[in-house]
Amino acid sequence: MARPRILVINPNSNPAVTRGLEEALKPLGFEGGPELVCQSLAEGPFGIESQADVDGVAMPLRKLVEGDNSSAAFVIACYSDPGLQVCREGTNRPVFGIAECGVLTALARAETFGVIAIAQRSIPRHMRYLRQMGLTERLAGERPLNMSVAETASGEGTLAKMIEIGRALRDEDGARAIVMGCAGMARHRRPLEDALAIPVIDPTQAAVTMALGTVQFSAH
Repeated sequence: MARPRILVINPNSNPAVTRGLEEALKPLGFEGGPELVCQSLAEGPFGIESQADVDGVAMPLRKLVEGDNSSAAFVIACYSDPGLQVCREGTNRPVFGIAECGVLTALARAETFGVIAIAQRSIPRHMRYLRQMGLTERLAGERPLNMSVAETASGEGTLAKMIEIGRALRDEDGARAIVMGCAGMARHRRPLEDALAIPVIDPTQAAVTMALGTVQFSAH
């Protein structure tokens, strides 16, 4: 019997981000469990860094989801959750957004959470989403790295900057857990958590963990 597949879609076309996702998700693979497949969206921009980028990938994502008859669940691996609702309309299989899952996981670990954003202009977009979720009262703060998605995925000095921002969120804003606000940050989760000594949530790991539970329980 074929293993069920969870398709993790990187909505940008940067292969370094997709490779980082594959590496970050390795601990979630287990014998006999669902197959985890990471895929870039060929039509996507090199980095999703604006509302125009978010809106522009929504329908290509839906087309990809609708045309996939093999996957048991889908994860949209971008912190803006682009196309999440329109993809859910296009399939009866579960679709997870990493921002939604990352924040919900943080709330299960701590009373307040902070978010490390890639750029200042990302923050209003994230705040709109948190207001829609009704969770702004639990947000201690959100601070930007002011880097590109590509820089967070492979640039030098990214971790040091994340530690600096994470300490400010913890010590000045009162965050008791940190959510990394970009899929490109995946490789920095463990060293960041070691440095901050509070929970650090990689939202893609959080979303895939939820997808794994959903797929496993539906199969048994």
